[in-house]
Amino acid sequence: MSRERARAIWNAAVDVVRPEPLVRAVLEEEREICEAPRVIVVGAGKAGPGMAAGLEQAFADRLAHVAGVLNVPAGMSAPLKRIRLHAARPPGVNEPTAAGVAGAEEMLGLLRGAGPEDVAVCLLSGGGSALLPAPDGVTLADKLAVTKLLHRCGASIDEMNCVRKHLSRVKGGRLAEAFRGKRLVSLVISDVVGDPLDVIASGPTAPDPTTFEDALAVLGRYGLTPSAPDAVLRHLRSGADGALAETPKALPASVENRVIGSNRVALDAARRKAEELGYRVLDLGSFVEGETRHVATAVAGVVRSVRSDGVPFKPPVCVLLGGETTVTLGDSPGKGGRNQEFVLAVLAKLGARGMRGVTVLSGGTDGEDGPTDAAGAVADAGTFAGIAQHRLAAEDYLRRHDAYTLFDRVGGLIRSGLTGTNVMDVRLVLID
Repeated sequence: MSRERARAIWNAAVDVVRPEPLVRAVLEEEREICEAPRVIVVGAGKAGPGMAAGLEQAFADRLAHVAGVLNVPAGMSAPLKRIRLHAARPPGVNEPTAAGVAGAEEMLGLLRGAGPEDVAVCLLSGGGSALLPAPDGVTLADKLAVTKLLHRCGASIDEMNCVRKHLSRVKGGRLAEAFRGKRLVSLVISDVVGDPLDVIASGPTAPDPTTFEDALAVLGRYGLTPSAPDAVLRHLRSGADGALAETPKALPASVENRVIGSNRVALDAARRKAEELGYRVLDLGSFVEGETRHVATAVAGVVRSVRSDGVPFKPPVCVLLGGETTVTLGDSPGKGGRNQEFVLAVLAKLGARGMRGVTVLSGGTDGEDGPTDAAGAVADAGTFAGIAQHRLAAEDYLRRHDAYTLFDRVGGLIRSGLTGTNVMDVRLVLID
């Protein structure tokens, strides 16, 4: 029953940030957009199909005035009439592709061809950075190579996006710069801690406070300058020397960005569901970052405090936390993702005895976790029975970053499929 309760809480968090009703509610109040002679729709993200469906519902009586394209992962669909979903990358592979570049070029053409009274709606959600590539001064392979280097060394999403924005013709406010119409409104479902508009999807419609020099500093900070592609270094150094135009530090008042869904909204829904199920809730917030194992160790300490001392509450307690952690991979890593690693790390830290009466679940709200078919994992005291039966050592799998393999053998992978939204991760621990 505890796994079912944990899953119900996680489902509540995901359901409240479904994009279709969020977009529809906003646009039904926008008279100026509804009356525009033409509404150009662009954007990218894992929530794209639902966001597009919500927009078409809001414009049900004026659909002939709507046209556009969204870059989304392959395999995603929606019953759309005027907005085309462009498959910009394979499912489960969060990397930019030539197909994504083609979609971005089409969007740039639409925005540059806008009439003076036309309105644009940009729909942005998690995964937008990889789904909206338009390399500037480098090849797609160069850009992918430096992104992989940053990811492998544990760079934050802010740091990765700082570099990517300065290698792009759409990121860092450049998509908005291309628009020639009357008004551009971006509706954003945030997948970034703190919901910074310049970081979500690398900020294609937001002013960019970072510089070419900042991008070079990120590479230097992680010791990547010797291994980064030569073309990347040449481009960034040219920009730092003033030979290239910087990303826009301000945009016209006609460009507006609105966050309509976030990790905080999801956690609030999870809290309400947990309380409905009879739990006292300790909400650690949506700003959780850092190395996954370190976060897991801290959460395991909270579990021990609740069980041993009744602090801050006596059981039954639900510990909630959101945000997005990172995993620094070693040589020859196994298969998994940050959510699966979090569950395995808590499991390994608490041990069989510490997991009695404890259920831990962590899942990406988009239904994806690393390069796997799972959103995350769930574990409880029964998980150790499976570990013992298969004669496995949890610590060994954790050391190899191979959580997927362990949970695939003993049970516990959450295979929700793509959820159609993305507001980072929701983690919870039930202490009964």
